[in-house]
Amino acid sequence: MPHAAPHAATVNGTRYSFPNLRTLLARATPLRSGDMLAGLAAESASERVAAQLALADLPLRTFLNEAVIPYEADEVTRLIIDSHDATAFAPIAHLTVGGFRDWLLAEATTETLTALRPGLTPEMLAAVSKICRLQDLVAIAAKCRVTSAFRNTIGLPGRLSVRLQPNHPIDDPRGVAASTLDGLLLGAGDAVIGVNPATDSVAATTTLLHMLDEVRARYAIPTQTCILAHVTTTLRCIEEGAPVDLVFQSIGGTEATNTSFGVNLALLAEAQQAALALNRGTVGQNVMYFETGQGSALSANAHHGVDQQTVEARAYAVARRFSPLLVNTVVGFIGPEYLYDGKQIIRAGLEDHFCGKLLGLPMGVDVCYTNHAEADQDDMDALLTLLGAAGVTYIMGVPGADDVMLSYQSTSFHDALYLRSTLNLRPAPEFEAWLERMGLATSTPDRIPAPMSPALVGLA
Repeated sequence: MPHAAPHAATVNGTRYSFPNLRTLLARATPLRSGDMLAGLAAESASERVAAQLALADLPLRTFLNEAVIPYEADEVTRLIIDSHDATAFAPIAHLTVGGFRDWLLAEATTETLTALRPGLTPEMLAAVSKICRLQDLVAIAAKCRVTSAFRNTIGLPGRLSVRLQPNHPIDDPRGVAASTLDGLLLGAGDAVIGVNPATDSVAATTTLLHMLDEVRARYAIPTQTCILAHVTTTLRCIEEGAPVDLVFQSIGGTEATNTSFGVNLALLAEAQQAALALNRGTVGQNVMYFETGQGSALSANAHHGVDQQTVEARAYAVARRFSPLLVNTVVGFIGPEYLYDGKQIIRAGLEDHFCGKLLGLPMGVDVCYTNHAEADQDDMDALLTLLGAAGVTYIMGVPGADDVMLSYQSTSFHDALYLRSTLNLRPAPEFEAWLERMGLATSTPDRIPAPMSPALVGLA
């Protein structure tokens, strides 16, 4: 691709110049510790504003002519460029980044955004997000509608789903079952009942897969289960006949990041086909589940000098290729080296949700932080509420909001009840009907309903 001329703007009498698109995007990014660690952040607020001004005047077509990572060197770049739909892009092809922001706020509708998806690249959306206020990120994302389906339908208007996350420090099936029962009683689990295994072994993964599938079948729960093991572990479980609903994998926005995770596009395609061949979905066949997070590329030294938010957006192009049931950013999990405090975590969560939804992903957010970050549960409440207003597809439900295996702070089952109640949101329709049948739909029960006796999950 041709080398672009430098980008520049003047602020307070000082002329700031940015030699290429990669540098312009990095300097325009709202402050975060990961970009400072990488040496990519603007050196002053004035330089950041200058970069944002230059970025606002940049034609959107630039992103089709200048790659932030060379086409020849990166399969994610090749995926982005080769899958771009020029016809879908045509209605906004004349706009600048700033003009695109104005169009998104003033003119875009749910229908036009749906039609536009194939014409957007992650870098375009990363760029426009950098010049958006938080309310812009909320207002624009709220216009998007993305649905996916397996045993229930995720992402319908007026709905909020919850991943039930019953992790256990030693993968004890009884401990996982107890947390699962706790979450179901509080209306969680319509996104997925998904366990992060403490050990990535085929034996442990298979044991948990069978246990969760037996619980799901015994209660006739219209949801899906997943053990978040490495994709190669899940493929081996499929080969051994385990009841696999969804294939999980952490992914990144560069080929090198994905190599550090032990995956590439071909392996993900193989896994998708293996899961589709099982034909376990009842209302849909979206069989992939991806997690992402700002900072993963930098932590693997695989960012190619690209700022962490732009790299994160590129990960969504990887996810989009496989029509997933679920995608979520684990926004504050990697630590304060990448997102230092509550303010940075809040903005990053809204940026990630914005970019994912506009690219057509069923986007969830793990509203979370680690104990050594300058953040607390008040910050998470703020982000949770903003995401609810933005139409987030799903959030996490962790017993007590404290994951005892991964040792980080997330959102609890009660946090999901708060958001549903406050914003008048409901679970996925098939799951909501199941809650009604089980006597769990109107309020938290004061006793476990007889059909959900702990004996049914081997706890008594």
